[in-house]
Amino acid sequence: MHLHKTITALTLASASLFVLTPAHAEKLVLGNEGSYPPFSMVDPSGRLTGFEPDLAREMCKRMKVDCEIVVMDFKALIPALLQKKLDAVVSQTKPLPERKEKVLFGRAVLFNPDSYVVPEAKNYTFTPEGLKGVRIGLQRGSAQAKYVSETFGNGVQIVFYDNPDQIRLDLANGRLDMSLGPKISWTNEFLSKPQGKGWKFAGGDLWTGGGEAGSSWIARKDSGELLNRMNTTLETIIKDCTFTKLRKPYMEVELLPEEAACR
Repeated sequence: MHLHKTITALTLASASLFVLTPAHAEKLVLGNEGSYPPFSMVDPSGRLTGFEPDLAREMCKRMKVDCEIVVMDFKALIPALLQKKLDAVVSQTKPLPERKEKVLFGRAVLFNPDSYVVPEAKNYTFTPEGLKGVRIGLQRGSAQAKYVSETFGNGVQIVFYDNPDQIRLDLANGRLDMSLGPKISWTNEFLSKPQGKGWKFAGGDLWTGGGEAGSSWIARKDSGELLNRMNTTLETIIKDCTFTKLRKPYMEVELLPEEAACR
């Protein structure tokens, strides 16, 4: 009799503990390159900052999930995602066909065409013959690197870098003849600064993401539900003008057509 009462009491206590224990919050691990100002950068204190991390944190807050943002080289982001070390990538990614075969692309987070960055005194013809022997600095694993390789073949001398800061340094020091990259980033981080004096855009606006305009955040193909939640949340952030509010401290130019409603 006493044993039965003890077991009953323990069972009730266990049930009580189960009810009172709060459920663990959902946690997501997000990847970001952290070296692409003004979209992402690590400040002197070691904190990841920039427009995309701020936008990702707002998204996570509205989704009511805990998010850890992990910084790694851009070329490592998709492999880490496929190896399930990341749940999603919150660095702008262009929808190249070979990427679309591996991952899911969300709604566009910005439209930012590429353009060549060349010395003001140069007037290149953008053909394999016109760029023969030219040293062009490009980020390893980028859409721009693929585009230049496919467009100009072995005529140009491609010099690969792990991040854009290294490219800009070598341009300023005369180790490169040109680069190709997103106009917003190159305006903010090079052409508008003293080291960018004497350089200009050339070759017009290009969409190097397989001809598709816009860049997106991505998730694995088995994470369609997560990506749908991310897309839905981003839509609310854009619609209530929080997207524009987060963007303004970093850059003046609008990134999406929907921002026109927030002027």
